[in-house]
Amino acid sequence: MNDTLQVISLLDLSIAFIPVLIAIIFLYLWSLDVKQASYALSRMLVQLLLIGYVLSYIFYSDNAGLIVAILFAMVTISCWIALRTLNEYRMLLFKQGFVAILCGGGFTLVVISQGALSITPWYQPQVIIPLAGMIFATAMNSISLSAERMFSEIDNKTPYLLARKHALNAATIPVINSLFAVGLVSIPGMMTGQILSGVSPLIAARYQIIVMCMIFGSAILSTVIFLLLSKPKIQQIITTKSNA
Repeated sequence: MNDTLQVISLLDLSIAFIPVLIAIIFLYLWSLDVKQASYALSRMLVQLLLIGYVLSYIFYSDNAGLIVAILFAMVTISCWIALRTLNEYRMLLFKQGFVAILCGGGFTLVVISQGALSITPWYQPQVIIPLAGMIFATAMNSISLSAERMFSEIDNKTPYLLARKHALNAATIPVINSLFAVGLVSIPGMMTGQILSGVSPLIAARYQIIVMCMIFGSAILSTVIFLLLSKPKIQQIITTKSNA
């Protein structure tokens, strides 16, 4: 197998947007929010092009302080995005979300990077930043799902403990589905990338197992921490709604 990946030209890159354009047409025809989808795609394009340039600099950096600052920025941004559907309570729950992602995701990152992979130095940016990105993004999505489900249950006057159970269950669905599907329905991105770059599928599978473990762990731990820390605020909101 060729050990070098094909260089993707701008023309080749533009071809990837053909199914995207068709998908947007269907969103328009079915009267869905095309503006939001288009905005999200535009942001994705700009963000990934910019991060390509930024990472080129960061990967050659030997500054632990810079890497720590980047990790904290990633946690902050992921928390802000996680609570975007709760505009009314976003600032109220921001601290809890931040601590949940920092603790649940940070613990998972330390275990994987220093235990399973034994990275030296610990702040090696080529490894830490991609791993942190996967971990914090998973925690972000899980917290977002749990928060949305929690407030949906509150609006339906579900008892707190049952609402919390439903919220955690909602957060686990995508993660557990991915565990069932991996290797049967899909070959995940990290494993695919390694195989395309010439790594043995057996070695790539081991790395993917590590990735799936860290995704599962960060999703559940961060969500549990968020729900526990948010209990006083959520009960306050329940009381306010009851008295309204």
